Amino acid sequence: MESNNSVFSHHISSQFNENIHDVNTKFMAMGGLVEQQVTNAIHALLDTNLDLAIKVQFEDNAVNRLEREIDEALTLILARRHPAASDLRMVIAMSKANTDLERIGDEAAKIARIAQNLCEEGESPRGYMETRHIGNQVRIMLRDALDTFARLDADAAVQVMRADADIDREYSSAMRTLMTYMMEDPRHISRVINVMWVLRSLERIGDHARNICEQVIYMVKGMDVRHTDVDQVEQQVQSNKLGQQK
Repeated sequence: MESNNSVFSHHISSQFNENIHDVNTKFMAMGGLVEQQVTNAIHALLDTNLDLAIKVQFEDNAVNRLEREIDEALTLILARRHPAASDLRMVIAMSKANTDLERIGDEAAKIARIAQNLCEEGESPRGYMETRHIGNQVRIMLRDALDTFARLDADAAVQVMRADADIDREYSSAMRTLMTYMMEDPRHISRVINVMWVLRSLERIGDHARNICEQVIYMVKGMDVRHTDVDQVEQQVQSNKLGQQK
């Protein structure tokens, strides 16, 4: 496995190296902020914490600002440094991962808005077992995805991608359970629909975390594994590794 430092140290110029390091630092700071947003949004919902729900929505402004700053920095790198080969892959991958991070922030803000509405309506957190379970899975997946990005670890990225399939299965199962609950007790339809929207946002966060892992593989291996089954991705990564060792 190539470490972060070794991947970032073989570029066409020292200035490119410095620029890309600056962007990477800002990206990881944005990742930490988004990760906290997701955690706080889930807590705001489950604990009916109005102040925390409002805080998450306010912090989305900071995430959006960082996304713009990273985009501008990457655009300047393309314009001034004219990167090629692996350097160009890195710029492209970071740009796409930046978009995914911003969208995770958007989903966290959606969860926080629903939490705020439920708090103001006086709804209790009953029936949120599915949200708690899937929320914990998603938080772990996002943390691990950001860790693989920080270390540029393609093998670990594949394993994180596997978690997305588990979350998708849990999501489908939870939606069936909630549909049954609504049919059996129509009095709670409004609250259950809100929970469904939360689960949908959590499932989307898992998808974006997977996308970030795909960009790690693209940076490190030069392989586009979008829309590819995770077993095939693992085979391609292992085959690529063997080819590099020969």
